[in-house]
Amino acid sequence: MRRSTDKILTTHTGNLPWVDAPDGSEADFEPRLKAAVSDIVKWQRDTGIDIINEGEFTKGGDWLSFMDGRIGGCEVRTDTDNRAAVFKGREQQVFADFYKYAAEAGTLFYLADGQIKVQRNYWVCTSAISYTGQDALAKEMALMKDAAGTDDVFLTSTAPASLEPYYENEFYESEEAFLFAIADALKAEYEAIVEAGFLLQVDDAWLPALWDRIGIDMGLEAFQKRSMLRVEALNHALSGIRQDKIRYHLCWGSWHGPHVFDLELVHLMDVLLAVNAGAYMLEAANARHEHEWAVWQDAKLPDGKILIPGVITHSTDLVEHPELISQRIQRFASVVGADNVIAGSDCGFGGRSHPQVAWAKLESMVEGAALASKALGKG
Repeated sequence: MRRSTDKILTTHTGNLPWVDAPDGSEADFEPRLKAAVSDIVKWQRDTGIDIINEGEFTKGGDWLSFMDGRIGGCEVRTDTDNRAAVFKGREQQVFADFYKYAAEAGTLFYLADGQIKVQRNYWVCTSAISYTGQDALAKEMALMKDAAGTDDVFLTSTAPASLEPYYENEFYESEEAFLFAIADALKAEYEAIVEAGFLLQVDDAWLPALWDRIGIDMGLEAFQKRSMLRVEALNHALSGIRQDKIRYHLCWGSWHGPHVFDLELVHLMDVLLAVNAGAYMLEAANARHEHEWAVWQDAKLPDGKILIPGVITHSTDLVEHPELISQRIQRFASVVGADNVIAGSDCGFGGRSHPQVAWAKLESMVEGAALASKALGKG
């Protein structure tokens, strides 16, 4: 994984908008997918983004549902009443009128015609879990390699803690055994991505987002302990992989809501830094989390690690000015060192921002990184 030694490098969290996305049933789906991957790779490189991916197009535009069919030993469950509480947190109760309005208006996510629309399944584990995604992953990697090679290219996957809420255990003797079985399955995917020459990005939005759903009632100490067990499972899945090949993305969910019950980063810092990754990616550009750059004044980024803060955000349609982006980068450089900062985005833009807005934000990020590089004496 490159560091920002010569200039402030740029990247993003993976999900990019795909206009006029096919649903997979069209006869020309495969050539359209290949063309779309090629186009999004070219766009990123023409824009000047340093570390790129395929926009998650090969995943159907979703960081979770692409795992459907890749985890053996599970079957789809249609009766999900027993899981419903996990997806209705304190914020939905306190801001019930807002969420009713947003659900009716369809504004919690950007789901305009022509954009990929995600439908999530809920699964029950009825036998030993295994990894069955070899063919799908091989196809995904082949498309990416054909379009971009592997240098400065990342592919995303999901953390055990973020897959877990969509899976119910009816086979393993304990929650821990179930969790580590998921980790064992994901280990096969993680290793295959790195062995193919790509950087691995592990997405883990549900780890902190469950604070609002179950953590508040159990208390901070118990929730931190619960989170640490999930990190242990993730580290088990990552064991044997060089840390400088791993990016870990933690966020608080990317719906367009108040987010007043997001757990503060200061309470997650020990959890975050316990992940055996070479780079940590965090929301840092939206109005709920921008102030948390100051946490790094007291928390030490371990030697050799990289911080990839969001300097542009999906949470507003306002396109950040390059000067503001430069200021955000310089703040982080002042506390962790310029060589250790790569400019990124808060979360994915696909399904969250209009394509024109998302692309304008990414262009502005590249401009802002260039300004920051100059200000920091690089380039």
